Amino acid sequence: MLSTRGYATQSATSSLEPCNFWRREPGANDVLIEILYCGVCHSDIDPARNEWGNSLYPMVPGHEIVGRVARVGANVRAFKEGDLAGVGCFVDSCRTCSSCKEGLEQFCETHLAFTYNSTEMDGKTLTQGGYSNQIVVDAAYVLRVPESLPLAGAAPLLCAGITTYSPLKTFGVKKGDRVGVVGLGGLGHMAVKLAASMGANVTVFSTSSSKEADARRLGAKDFILSTDAAAMKAAANQFNFILDTVSAGHDVNPLVGALRRDGTMVFVGAIAEPTSIGTFTLLLGRRRLAGSIIGGIRETQEMLDYCAANGVAADVEVIGIQDIDKAFERTVKGDVRYRFVIDMKSL
Repeated sequence: MLSTRGYATQSATSSLEPCNFWRREPGANDVLIEILYCGVCHSDIDPARNEWGNSLYPMVPGHEIVGRVARVGANVRAFKEGDLAGVGCFVDSCRTCSSCKEGLEQFCETHLAFTYNSTEMDGKTLTQGGYSNQIVVDAAYVLRVPESLPLAGAAPLLCAGITTYSPLKTFGVKKGDRVGVVGLGGLGHMAVKLAASMGANVTVFSTSSSKEADARRLGAKDFILSTDAAAMKAAANQFNFILDTVSAGHDVNPLVGALRRDGTMVFVGAIAEPTSIGTFTLLLGRRRLAGSIIGGIRETQEMLDYCAANGVAADVEVIGIQDIDKAFERTVKGDVRYRFVIDMKSL
């Protein structure tokens, strides 16, 4: 077993504190990664505080992991010592269900082993995440990180990047499309960058007028204050595609009405409360609603390669791990532009 250092929470009300725990010795198919950077995602905070009601403690969060390969198993051919590597939101799956066979492991129908707050495929051993100095993962679930990407800015691509890239690609966003992005946070800022890089004409919908300058800097051509009823009315029937990245409850009906005929609105923000939709808004424009969550290994690798080729990375604020509780509080308040990333040298 490998003695590992990290930061863990012991309960829903505990702070994150230094800890020591054990990782398995790398097997024949495994890769041992020395973690260099780990992003801080809002979905680290929710399970750490048991806001989804399914938390397993002790918990080491973190699923936006970038590091260097320190050791590979005898059967591993895709990686060698010294390679840059990444780990995203999951570290294993059943590999036999239809979703896994189609490269859509995120929809595994048997058991998806999340990077933390989950169990390995044995259903017993707790997984622990990237707020730590090292991690052992089956090579089939490890990503190649292009050397040209800035490492701190690459870490959030393993969640925020793929979460927004996947629906843009799945629903066929192309050059010249009018794309709306709802919310300009960790997810929203990546959606703007990616959609703009694909040649789309991007508009940001936000409740905060202070976000306009940043929206335009990131690549948006237009900005709509979603609390302005007149502006929302003028936006009706304008958009081919809208990506809603907001996880707090909000009225989505004016946004659905902003879609053109046959337009699609995709939710990637996990809204806890039921959302009310006026069916006539859908019926009268043959509009579609959909949801999306992260991506499979194949698509995540495609996204990393795309970002390297197109100069896309997250806007980050690098912190020491000793400031993780402050980072959690600031993330909840939306006080980050646009993703905290932990420099693991601080551990």
